[in-house]
Formats: sequence, C-alpha cells, structure tokens
Amino acid sequence: MPTITDSITTPDGTCAVTLATAEGDGPWPAVVMYPDAGGRRQIFGEMAERLAGHGYAVLVPDIYYRSGDWAPFDMNTAFSDPDERKRVMSMMSSVTPDKMAADAAAFFDYLASRPEVSGTTFGTTGYCMGGRTSLVVAGRVPNRVAAAMSFHGGGLASDDPGSPHLLADQIRAAVYVAGAENDASFTPEAAETLDKALTAADVEHTIEWYAAAHGFAVSDHHAAYDAEAAERHWKAMESFFGAKLG
Repeated sequence: MPTITDSITTPDGTCAVTLATAEGDGPWPAVVMYPDAGGRRQIFGEMAERLAGHGYAVLVPDIYYRSGDWAPFDMNTAFSDPDERKRVMSMMSSVTPDKMAADAAAFFDYLASRPEVSGTTFGTTGYCMGGRTSLVVAGRVPNRVAAAMSFHGGGLASDDPGSPHLLADQIRAAVYVAGAENDASFTPEAAETLDKALTAADVEHTIEWYAAAHGFAVSDHHAAYDAEAAERHWKAMESFFGAKLG
C-alpha cells in the first residue's frame, strides 16, 4: 500500500507518523492506529498497510515522541528484562490521558487536511496500552471519533481516575472491545464495569472475548501472538469500520 512518513506538530513538539492508504484514487475514511507498549515499529507499519488495503487511510503515530530518539523495544524481552521493563513502564506512564487527547486533536486536524482523507470524523484502534488510548480519545475528543476499537487493551475499567469507562457519558463513537482471556489487565469484572458504564450512557458497543493471551494480535510478540485470534481481529476491524466509517 502507498505509505508516507511525515511529522505532526503537537502542543508538546513534533510527532513522527506514517500514513498508509489504499491503492486507487480515494479519498478514504481515516483511522488512527495506536501501537502497544513497544511503540511504533515495523510490524505496525505492516498492520497499517493491511488495514489500509480495505479502503482506509491509516495513521500510526510515534506515541513516545516526547522521549526523543528512544531505542526500540524487543517485545519478547521488554517485560522480562528488569532494565527494559523499568524503561517501558516509565515511557508508558508518561503518556497521560491529557497528552493522549492533545495528540489526538493534532492527529485529527492533520488527517482532515490530507487530500487522501475523506470526512471529518475518524476511527481509532489500538493494542494493549493503545487499546486504552483508543477509548480515552473517544471520550476526550468525542466530536472527532465515529468508531473506536480496542484489542487486548488493559485498564479499560479500573480504579484509576483516568480510566476510560469514566468517560462513557462523553463517548459518541460506536465501541468494540476485544478482551484476551486470562488477562489480568482486563478481567471479566472489568468488562462488566465497562459494559454497565457504556450501557448507562447509551453507547453502542460490543465486548467480546478471544481465546488467546494478552498481545494476541501483534505478530512480533512471539510468546503471545495467536494466528487464529489475529485473523478474527482483522475480520472484526473490516466489519466494524466498514459499517461505522464506510
């Protein structure tokens, strides 16, 4: 798929991005794809291209741009190596809900300015911490998000004051959440809390369970990747975004 590398000015600096588009004339509905804790890397470029092939413009941001020229993570050791775990946890915690919202507003303005992009509302999708970001953005920048997806996202309905379930009454997007079974970061109890919050706010939503581990959709996370669950997630995105953005 055609892909460009660009940068977007945000309130805190300059965020590097890639934008993948479908073949053909377009313009296309746009989706922001938020990476997992490992940040923007080759696999997310490939995933953006695959989603773009279904008729979208897909933006992948460097969520850690505030950290400067940071060294890439190996997702197979990022949480088992003590030093790398400390580094990744520090970088994850630095991306607060306020920063997610400010960045998203800049991303959406950029997309609205691009000739490859149609419409003024967008989709969001994300993995692990990116799944949480997707829902936070839907609640914090509600007028810009028409469809929000989360895959093996953690902290979606927690005691944290920044938990996205607390934003349910602000969300205008349709929401799809795919939970990994036996995932301590998104338990059945958390799913119930999220479901109740979204239902009370009259948010159109679906919460489904995938018989796989946390990280099932991202193939460079070798211990967690599950090809069958990953294919299911691709079909879910094709169907959901096709219905809500197409």
